[in-house]
Amino acid sequence: MESGSIDIWKSLVGVALFMLGMGFLESAVKKLTGRRFKLFLKKQTSNNLKAIFGGAALTGLLQSSSIVNLITLAFVGAGVIGMSSALAIMLGSNLGTTLSSWLVAYLGFGAGIDSFAYPLTGLAGIASFLFDKESKAYQWCSILLGVGLLFVGLGYIKTGIESLVISFNFSAFNSYPVIIFLLIGVVITSLIQSSSATVAIVLSALYADAITLYTATAITLGAEIGTTLKLILASVGGSAVKKRVALGNILFNVITAVPVIIFLSSINTFITDVLHVENKLFALVTFQSLVNVISILLFFPLLNTFSRFLEHRFINEENETLFINKTGIQDVDIAIAALKNETAYYLYQVTGYCIDTLGIANQQWQKDPLLPFIKKNNTDKYDHIKAIYGDVHAYYMSLQGKTTSETSLQELEKLMFAVRNAMYGAKNMKDIQHDIEHLSNSSNDVKYDFFIAAKGKADSFYSHYILILDNPASANFESLSQLYNSVQENYTQTLKTLYEETLTHKISDTEISTILNFNRELYSSFKALVMALKDYILNEEQAAYFDGLPGFIR
Repeated sequence: MESGSIDIWKSLVGVALFMLGMGFLESAVKKLTGRRFKLFLKKQTSNNLKAIFGGAALTGLLQSSSIVNLITLAFVGAGVIGMSSALAIMLGSNLGTTLSSWLVAYLGFGAGIDSFAYPLTGLAGIASFLFDKESKAYQWCSILLGVGLLFVGLGYIKTGIESLVISFNFSAFNSYPVIIFLLIGVVITSLIQSSSATVAIVLSALYADAITLYTATAITLGAEIGTTLKLILASVGGSAVKKRVALGNILFNVITAVPVIIFLSSINTFITDVLHVENKLFALVTFQSLVNVISILLFFPLLNTFSRFLEHRFINEENETLFINKTGIQDVDIAIAALKNETAYYLYQVTGYCIDTLGIANQQWQKDPLLPFIKKNNTDKYDHIKAIYGDVHAYYMSLQGKTTSETSLQELEKLMFAVRNAMYGAKNMKDIQHDIEHLSNSSNDVKYDFFIAAKGKADSFYSHYILILDNPASANFESLSQLYNSVQENYTQTLKTLYEETLTHKISDTEISTILNFNRELYSSFKALVMALKDYILNEEQAAYFDGLPGFIR
């Protein structure tokens, strides 16, 4: 039992090293290629066939279907590529990920692992410390280190399973229903979030005769389903279009798995007897590749139809706009009322995004209709804000051509200004996310205390802001002027404090640059939000007078 326990832990260490190697490899290749592979992926969407080949090629290069799929998800969410192209990329990505299985089967078991894996890992690991982490030399060392760790990990997995086989009889498990092994593949891959690692484990077990080829193919088929979990998690709380893409990927794998599991024995026979793949490791990888080819052949002719099917999913959850999507533009007065309501909730959403970005525990902005927005992560909140801005602008443009009333046109103009200024406020906050992270985690007391003080002033500003937004009927020029003046005074006082800290040499020139940038963008965001609020609340004459107040952001 003790020996078995040691072998199990050795195999787990192998899995950990294998996944660590995958991580080094993915990160380094992603940084080296950067914009180029994103542009390549974007260009491969002129037709579905090109998208499939593009997805396969990139996944083969990056050695990670998850990376390609997550980038695809981001492209779809941003409207860069359409649903059909995204699904085609994912079909190709599923095929591309089998390249790592071929490499593992050929190099990991067909050659002595120790002869190249240990020297490669040792030399690449030491060399990586000699270069700057942002340099290309460091990234190339990371690639070599990643490859080395892959095979060192595989060696541990193989050794652990081989030793375990000697002390344990696995033959009894071969009589279990095939569905059990498929579920094992799903569970393992869902837990470790790497189908490549699962296949490495299965290859090692197959090599040690712990399982049969039939069992191994069932587990590998389950791994194809389990790998979709990462995409599901990435789409949770995201826009409806992201959920549709994630659903499409799940359906690809599940629907393909059904006929394959039914005819699993026949497919195994076809590989070994018809294709004459006698090496059981190569037979398993052939099976994995064949499953993904079947998936492509099955879904490629139906991609456009499948896309239309998915377009009708999650309709009720999209909620990109709360009011204008339900209101036509035939009746201009009703449409303007809907736009005014939309503007109010847009200001709440932008305020909530800013509050969350600063890490302030202020829930005043959270209203029941905003529940889907509240559940989003901060990145998706910003994407949502941009999407609504586009929807509002399109609605505004449509309404402009429906009325000649000067009063209506002025109201439309004011509401659009409000939304536009709010968007500026959100953009200011997004631009200082890195500064916020830097200051909030700083070991320098001056920088950290400055951030805490700024956060407290921001909390006070947002509380006052939301109070006015909650009661627009009672708000007036004086209340907004008071809010504006408080922002101006705090900004001036902050600059004075920073000047004193600089004179006493408590912070360096580099540190003061970071703080000044953070401070400028923060108060620019405050100012933009106040300007948005005045366009939403004040009448044309009051708003014009308000615009005459002195500026202060430098």
